[in-house]
Amino acid sequence: MKTSYDVRIWKTLIYKGARKTTYTVRWVVAGNVYRQPLATAALADSFRSDLMSAMRRGEGFSCVNGLPTSQQSAAGGVTWYGFAIRFADAQWERTAGNSRKNTSKALMTATVALLRRQPTRFAAIDVRRALREYAFNTPRRESAPREVLAILKWVERNSLTMAAWEDPAKVEEVLKALGRKLDGTPAAASSVKRNRRIMNVAMEYAVKHRILQANPLPKGKGAAPKTSSAVDKRCLVNPTQARALLGWVRQRPRGGRRLHPFFAIIYLAGPRPEEAIAMRVRDATLPGEEAEDQWGELLFHTAQPEVGKQWTDSGEIHEERGLKGRAADDTRTVPCRPSLTKILREHIKSEGLEPGDLLFPGERGEMLAGSVYRRAWRTAREKVLTPDEHASPLGRRVYDLRHTCLTTWLNQGIPPAQVAEWAGNSVPVLLATYARCISGQLTELKKRIEKGDALATPGEEG
Repeated sequence: MKTSYDVRIWKTLIYKGARKTTYTVRWVVAGNVYRQPLATAALADSFRSDLMSAMRRGEGFSCVNGLPTSQQSAAGGVTWYGFAIRFADAQWERTAGNSRKNTSKALMTATVALLRRQPTRFAAIDVRRALREYAFNTPRRESAPREVLAILKWVERNSLTMAAWEDPAKVEEVLKALGRKLDGTPAAASSVKRNRRIMNVAMEYAVKHRILQANPLPKGKGAAPKTSSAVDKRCLVNPTQARALLGWVRQRPRGGRRLHPFFAIIYLAGPRPEEAIAMRVRDATLPGEEAEDQWGELLFHTAQPEVGKQWTDSGEIHEERGLKGRAADDTRTVPCRPSLTKILREHIKSEGLEPGDLLFPGERGEMLAGSVYRRAWRTAREKVLTPDEHASPLGRRVYDLRHTCLTTWLNQGIPPAQVAEWAGNSVPVLLATYARCISGQLTELKKRIEKGDALATPGEEG
């Protein structure tokens, strides 16, 4: 790190705001002005005194962060690449598969941005793949192919030190990279926010282990892009469209009769897709055909999100987990309406399923693959919807069937607390997500408002 002995320390600046007074120590290193705001006069005097003592001892001051050599962190002795591997390993044991994958992607992007020079011997896409799939994947790192190891050794030699995070310009450069896709176009706000959250955890880890003195990432309003959890009303599927889409799936030559009840349960009972594929036959309590009441009950207790075998501890594509946002062994039950009862009962009978079998198995009895049901749904949209509907967000994701189900319940007047219980959400999350989709109640609400009108209309004064 470049240092300078051209140092001047200015008088402490005192700013009296409406709520508090701030004491800012100011000093100049090689023509660059540095500031350190502090909460009290005593802290400011102590900090300024330390700077004065270092200057009198003849210490060099950093041209990056302005601090004297004695106050420098250990950042200069640790490469970013080495730290990133250490952080990835620390996170591996305490996070699930999707979090591991997202952490690896964020660290990959930051590592490429923190190289001294860009690779010429290796293709950029190969460098990114080596970092994402091996460097930051704890179990696979040691078994990386020879060509991947060569790339990783090059990255290790060309990685900047952690001192780069003490340079505001470099921090801004890394954050800019985290906000872009590989083709240079802006990434989705949710992806940017997730990447910044991961990097913030990494920086806090660096502070905790005394590699950095402070978290260099910006905080407060505007530090990360705003995201909205509200559902787009355009993605909802009306009953006519749902009937046509699910009808086409049922007539699909390959696997249509197995996939039809899978889509039906999401549309009519609202589970997440990973919860539906985890269901066993015994989780559906269904009355017989002779029963007068055809309402059944569905039990959800497990989720099987599709992660990728390189990110799970078991080596399987799916990772078995508890219900989202709930305790490990928690369960929830959802009523099964008569129409869905009939669909599931016929499905179990035609497939010859036993109580312990998966309710929605793949072709060979294995866990239903996301690629299979997503491909079927994409094809159904292409065949059934009009060109304008197909180009719109209408039912673009299988998850939109769940959105439609929950919105329908709310619009039918079912209390939000009950809908939240059936959906596996909290009431605040449910309302924040679906408030924009609630409709059909405006006339009744207007009447309620009128009943509370305390002002008399003109001419009615007595």
